[in-house]
Amino acid sequence: MARKHWLVVLVLLTGACTAEPPSPTPSTRTPWKPPSLVNEDARYQGVLHFVRDVIDGRTVELADGTKARIAQLAEPPACWAEGALSFARTTLLASAVRISPVLSGDVNLTLEDGTDYALLAVRQGVLRAQGVDGGALLTAESEAAGANKGLWGPPCDGLDAPLPPATTGLPAPGTTAVPPRPAPSTTVPPRPAPTTTVPPKPPARTCAVSYRISGQWPGGFQANVSVRNTGSTPINGWTLRWSFANGQTVTDMWNAKARQTGATVNAANADYNPQIQPGGSVSIGFNGSVRGGNSAPGVFALNGQSCSVE
Repeated sequence: MARKHWLVVLVLLTGACTAEPPSPTPSTRTPWKPPSLVNEDARYQGVLHFVRDVIDGRTVELADGTKARIAQLAEPPACWAEGALSFARTTLLASAVRISPVLSGDVNLTLEDGTDYALLAVRQGVLRAQGVDGGALLTAESEAAGANKGLWGPPCDGLDAPLPPATTGLPAPGTTAVPPRPAPSTTVPPRPAPTTTVPPKPPARTCAVSYRISGQWPGGFQANVSVRNTGSTPINGWTLRWSFANGQTVTDMWNAKARQTGATVNAANADYNPQIQPGGSVSIGFNGSVRGGNSAPGVFALNGQSCSVE
């Protein structure tokens, strides 16, 4: 009897060791998915995204590879495509931005400091507004057009802007007629011919002076001065003027009459040599006193006309 009892216990234990564990109850929780660009989760709209590339003036590529087109901006005209792209790259490339999807599938984009990019681009005349009936964007567009900014100035001159609907010549009630913008002139004004005006030459000097110190001793010196007529007409009566630089004083002069005031000396012709014929010359000499340096004068004038110095 005891042996049979132990057999029953052994069978029960063997069954307990080989039995499979019960299956777990399936979970009813939905696994979490990371947000995408267009997502209804409001928390995603407030985070910063980095612009990895700029496709055109109104389309960017984010760091995760998502391409986003900015809402309420018209496609740039061909004449301003490069200008719009350059502005977008300067403003957005490698910058942190915030985006929020709109019903059209495009996004509103603001810079990190809160600046609305669409409003900024329209205000600068880089792009035109699209799909808006009023508000800040149209006001900004009117201001840019009035100031001829961006595509409203050359080379586009706003020519790609939508034209107003045809009318019978009378403005609609409650509106004001706007005259059409004149087409830019394509006439290139002729280039002015380069000027060939040559400034007049200064009048030729009609005299030449040579100043030489012929002897010097303590406190005094002797000098010879030659005056030559380099003009084409005779000189009848003359006065040669110069100024000393070191306080020299004329004590006596020959072949001319000396009169000195301060540093300035006036040497007038003697009674016997008032004329100097063209190509001719006259020589004068003088003795002078000196206490320091004795440099030669550098400027001479004959009858008020400057002479060249030889």
